[in-house]
Amino acid sequence: MNEKFILARTGDYHQNLMESLADKKYAVIYLKVALEEYEIDRDSNAFMLALRHVAEAQGGLSKLAKKAGLNRVHLYRTLSEKGNPELFTLENILRALGFRLSIEIA
Repeated sequence: MNEKFILARTGDYHQNLMESLADKKYAVIYLKVALEEYEIDRDSNAFMLALRHVAEAQGGLSKLAKKAGLNRVHLYRTLSEKGNPELFTLENILRALGFRLSIEIA
């Protein structure tokens, strides 16, 4: 495959993902699946990436930082692969996106 074809397909995927994640119902499912992946392999990267994708689709990280009352640079760092947010920070991020944490029977 040539590189131009790969980039075109990737761009379409990302655009479609962003359009889908703009719908809160789809975003909830996406985040739940990412959280289930975390429960299986204990690697938070998939969940943090999913949260970044949802934030991007719901208006961007700058808008989210303002809404959550967080420093934009801190938010970027929190949602990075090396990010390890405190529960309070994660709760603020989710609340600013219109979501909340909940507990279910396993």
